[in-house]
Amino acid sequence: MEKQKMKIKTAFGVKTNTQYGRRTFVYEVEGIRYNETTDKFNSPIRSSGSVYITVPYDHMNQEMRRITQMGGKILSIKSMSEHYQTNRQTISQEEKTEPKIINQEEKTEPKIINQEEKTEPKTISQEEKTEPKIINQEEKTEPKTISQEEKTEPKIISQEEKTQPKIINQEEKTEPKIISQEEKTQPIIQEKPKSKPKSDKQNVPVNTYRPKNPFIGKCLSSTELVREGGEGTVRHLVFDLSDSNLRYLEGQSIGILPPGKDANGKPHKIRLYSIASTRHGDHLDEKTVSLCVRRLEYNHPETGERTYGVCSSYLCAMEEGSDVAITGPVGKEMLLPNDEDATIIMIATGTGIAPFRAFIWRMFKEKEQNPDYQFKGLAWLFFGCAYTPNILYKEELEELQRQFPDHFRITYAISREQKNKDGGKMYIQHRIQENADELWEHIQKPNTHTYICGLKGMEGGIDEGMSAITGKFDIDWTKYQRQLKKGHRWHVETY
Repeated sequence: MEKQKMKIKTAFGVKTNTQYGRRTFVYEVEGIRYNETTDKFNSPIRSSGSVYITVPYDHMNQEMRRITQMGGKILSIKSMSEHYQTNRQTISQEEKTEPKIINQEEKTEPKIINQEEKTEPKTISQEEKTEPKIINQEEKTEPKTISQEEKTEPKIISQEEKTQPKIINQEEKTEPKIISQEEKTQPIIQEKPKSKPKSDKQNVPVNTYRPKNPFIGKCLSSTELVREGGEGTVRHLVFDLSDSNLRYLEGQSIGILPPGKDANGKPHKIRLYSIASTRHGDHLDEKTVSLCVRRLEYNHPETGERTYGVCSSYLCAMEEGSDVAITGPVGKEMLLPNDEDATIIMIATGTGIAPFRAFIWRMFKEKEQNPDYQFKGLAWLFFGCAYTPNILYKEELEELQRQFPDHFRITYAISREQKNKDGGKMYIQHRIQENADELWEHIQKPNTHTYICGLKGMEGGIDEGMSAITGKFDIDWTKYQRQLKKGHRWHVETY
């Protein structure tokens, strides 16, 4: 029986599925905002990340329209089996038959080779680490070697001479590299260039606790961060994790399930909050996690009534000893690289400083706890707020700046107190423009990472500031930003 064909119209063109029975599809969506529609989702929503939505074939067009109405963007549409297969390609620690991913500190151990080389692992010797070996596409299925004696006079061997040593190179652009006969069965060792340090993604914990089975922790402390004369209320909360299996990394988030039910009589949905502590926790015993939470307050657009956020109000009013339902951790976008010499540019407004507090504490306050990570690069924090009393963690940050003047800088943008060069309010983008030349010098370095965290509206201002920088050098910022994202050096988490 001939396999049934069907065409799926996606944001990327028309995709033909030739396998019979694939009637369920998975949409990868980003940019969905919290509203009445998204409250019907069972998954946490964050505009900077992706959400996967399972859709029956006969509801695909209807779901596309619904996602568009919620401000979402469809990144991909895959059949259920394709989505499953894609996820299976991620190499986990449990897959003992596959080569393991090793972090940057373990430079003497084998590392994973690129995607093209996965089907045929090859190795190089320990002495050859400084010259990565390149294996071209045609030679994957037939490993060949040249002897040590042939180093000085490399000779090209024809395809038919399979029993003879062969030079393996890539279009002969680089020097031929030697692979010994004994090394064939080992996974290739490919030293990561310092220009693209990455976090140990194989060790990133995700969803240890889910909404259906959250961990019930306890509130150990709740401290007000806004000083007298400031605007609103922001609390620094510390939760006890001592009876859990929850561990996390700097840059991740946890979910909070507020008690009670919504207007429709259903349990409140999960809300995600960036973690404000390092993996060791504020008590340095790896048994706590901290959040930085601002109580959401706004006037209802229709009634004008003062309205307060459900989960933020719950957390800001929490007393010591109270139970709290925690899920997660989640997130891989904002992880800190392992490169000790990297330049880390952090741009935050309000509680968007939370992950950067974790970064800065790891870099400068917890050197004794991190013998394998001794930061020697530059950390530059741009922080925007309305008033000086709204500068969160001000005393601690400025003390670290005094202790590490060559490695840590802070630039404030205080909108209600400072003026830009045109006499208007001072925002983040104005500070970026003021430091344009130096920032551009840093951003061009291959080991510079830029992080943005805060309200979604801040992205436009930052792009405006960056465009002003690159415009001075006749460079299109949109195209350049795309390259940075592709190189995993431009990280955004807005909500």
